[in-house]
Amino acid sequence: MFRNTYDSDNTVFSPQGRLHQVEYALEAVKQGSAAVGLRSKTHAVLLALKRSTGELASYQQKMFRIDDHVGIAIAGLTSDARVLSNFMRQQALSSRMLFSRAVPVNRLVNAIADKAQVNTQEYGRRPYGVGFLVIGHDESGPHLYEFSPSGNSYEYYAMSIGARSQSAKTYLEKHYEEFADASLEDLVRHGLHALRETLQQDKELNVNNTSIGLIGPRSEHEKKGVQPTGAFRILENDDVEPFLQTMIAKGSEPAAPAAPATGSGGASASGSGDVQMSE
Repeated sequence: MFRNTYDSDNTVFSPQGRLHQVEYALEAVKQGSAAVGLRSKTHAVLLALKRSTGELASYQQKMFRIDDHVGIAIAGLTSDARVLSNFMRQQALSSRMLFSRAVPVNRLVNAIADKAQVNTQEYGRRPYGVGFLVIGHDESGPHLYEFSPSGNSYEYYAMSIGARSQSAKTYLEKHYEEFADASLEDLVRHGLHALRETLQQDKELNVNNTSIGLIGPRSEHEKKGVQPTGAFRILENDDVEPFLQTMIAKGSEPAAPAAPATGSGGASASGSGDVQMSE
């Protein structure tokens, strides 16, 4: 049986210039249940599909609160996610203690990216087998970032990670131009539609397998709580039901507006539909 001789350690490059241990960690993210993130000018939302190992087991936690202004959704190994989320909390608390201010979201994402990159470089370590979608709100508004076990991080208008995430990306690429001016209800509905695309044919979203994370002003569907208006909050169980009821039946969603033709050449005037903000 063939065995790859270049995957025994994460410091060994293959002749093609690849680090196979890092690629295995990225594959672990693809095996996790799906998570979707979107942002508008006022809100950022996360939606995640929770898994259960059986009828006697509870559903896996998919979202973690880092600080009042930051939250994450995970795909991959939950044990690795707990380690990285605790590190993010330490960074957030250090900023509040030393500088009396909330840590900027991009600095927090860069901190965990740097931490993950060390594990792809030093002997005796392994890459973290988990990916994050990070939403936050700071002085420059709402943000959505993706963190990868390879040490890369990108900012997005909308993004999906986990199993069958390409189906969700296809939906997001068709509708992302509507997100900037969308209300919170519309933004969550788009996210639920994208998350539904990742399901198997015999599955449906319900209050047990769906988690929603929100940052931004509260909506009419949310109960007033003790947290500040713009704080990150996680909705689960019965709190998810009002948003699930706003979903449009599959196959009856309105089509995305068609791009006008540019002339006899027949080329489209719109862009490629890529939701990535930076290369």
